[in-house]
Amino acid sequence: MKLGVFTVLLHELPLEDALDELAGLGVEAVELATGNYPGSSHCHPDRLLADDGAARALLDAIERRGLVLSALSQHGNPLHPDQDIARAAHETWRKTVLLAEQLGVRHVIAFSGCPGDDDGARFPNWVTCAWPDDFARVREWQWSERVLPYWSAEAAFAREHGVRIAFEPHPGFVVYNPETLLRLRDAVGPEIGANLDPSHLFWQGIDPVEAIRVLGDAGALFHFHAKDTSVDPVNARVNGVLDAKPYSELARRSWSFRTVGYGHGEDVWRAIVSALRLVGYDGAISIEHEDALLSVDEGLAKAIAFLKPLLPAEPPSQPWWT
Repeated sequence: MKLGVFTVLLHELPLEDALDELAGLGVEAVELATGNYPGSSHCHPDRLLADDGAARALLDAIERRGLVLSALSQHGNPLHPDQDIARAAHETWRKTVLLAEQLGVRHVIAFSGCPGDDDGARFPNWVTCAWPDDFARVREWQWSERVLPYWSAEAAFAREHGVRIAFEPHPGFVVYNPETLLRLRDAVGPEIGANLDPSHLFWQGIDPVEAIRVLGDAGALFHFHAKDTSVDPVNARVNGVLDAKPYSELARRSWSFRTVGYGHGEDVWRAIVSALRLVGYDGAISIEHEDALLSVDEGLAKAIAFLKPLLPAEPPSQPWWT
């Protein structure tokens, strides 16, 4: 495994300055954003696809510092009922696949998206309730009429270009847990897998270790984000965890994103790392910073210091019993 960073947290720095900082902190892998929700401060598909020299220079900048490029990320909603939003997300997705092929990157990270509830919808409709029956009908319409047709075609496109799709299970989108991820994979094919981010699992009551085992056993664990979530026990006991208050209202929310180690302790993260190794995952542990209580510099430094001792430094030796 390699300690990595999703570089959007250093978006204010030019790429080479960000790479220098990360290499100096002992980071081994970087994940670059190409557009949609995270933006594209360090990696611009239009320019790189049009200029092989610029693409080569990007890779050289990473490799000169002893780093590897673990994935390209574009978190959009190509299923949005607003066709302008959907079209823009789709175009960024397609360009990112082509750029991944050009750069020799195997994984593109994505959201599954979320459609509306019928052909005339204006906004996405995330369905997580089976009753009244309207909800179940909406969900099946979404999957049969929007989700499966779109991602079947896009999985074929990714296959043509030697790329795998690492969906980040995320509430608000149709793929938000292991079950929905595997439903899409079973229907579409092995190009579909997970970018697993425990922070989106913790507050749903999902055990990341069990999720890793299920996805790993299915061959569907492609990439991993290191981000934590703190659940406020008082607020959660009163209002549960389905919390739609703004992320800025930390004192009133039932849960909040935190730097690794500030939501769950070392024993939990040791179990997560061990589960990753148990299922054969040997990719990046990519730090993502969305902690409103710590600055980027402090959150990044503390995440690196927390994770580094937990990651295996070398492959296991030959067992004495073999």
